[in-house]
This record gives sequence, structure tokens and C-alpha cells, in this order.
Amino acid sequence: MNVLFIEDDMIETMKMQRAISKFQSKHKIIEAKNGEEALDILKQGNLPDIILLDLNMPRMSGTEFLSVLKADEKLKYLPTIILTTSENRVDLLKCFEIGIAGYIIKPLKYEDYEAKLKRVFEYWEISELIKA
Repeated sequence: MNVLFIEDDMIETMKMQRAISKFQSKHKIIEAKNGEEALDILKQGNLPDIILLDLNMPRMSGTEFLSVLKADEKLKYLPTIILTTSENRVDLLKCFEIGIAGYIIKPLKYEDYEAKLKRVFEYWEISELIKA
């Protein structure tokens, strides 16, 4: 599975890399440090199967990125899963209103993070949407 991982925090990026290295299935992770960089990647035609998106980023927030993504006729169907520390209900509702496929709160404990991420990847590996 090809995954676009949009995250500005290097520690979170290292956590993601460490977690997926333990999964049986091998995934190609394309990293972007902010929404602008992610849009550049997408415009080059590198379309992922899913997008994992942080909300709190410089230059372009996750919700701003989502709004641009969902307004684009070609990109709006890309399943986007929020991966954030924000437990703010307003953020959650706004993201679902824009059109996300899921909202995952990053646990503090690494083992819990890895377990959640594993379930996310297992679900999307069998989803018919990414096969379409």
C-alpha cells in the first residue's frame, strides 16, 4: 500500500517508520512535512492509497489541506485519516464535515500507537475503496 504521511514532527515520523517496519505487509511511505509539500507531491501524480494527516502543522494546517484536497475533482476520493493528538470535538466534527475517512488520536504510549496504527493499516489493506 502507498501511504502519504503528512507530519511536521520528526519524532512522530520516526515513530511511524519504526511501527511500520514491524508490520508483516510492506508499505511505501511518502513523507511530507506540511500540507503545501503534500499538495506538490499529489500534483506530480504520486497518488497514494491512503493519506495519514496531522492537524497541527505550520504553513498549512491539516484542515486547510483537507479543504483543498476535497475541492479537487481528482483528489477528493483519496481516503484521508487524521492522525493527531487533538481530542477537540470541534476539530473532529470539522474534519468529518470536510470529508475524512477516520480520526485517530495518537496515544502517548508507543505500544498503543503501534497497535492502533496496525489496525488502521490492516483495515485499509482489505478495503475495496483503495482497489477502485
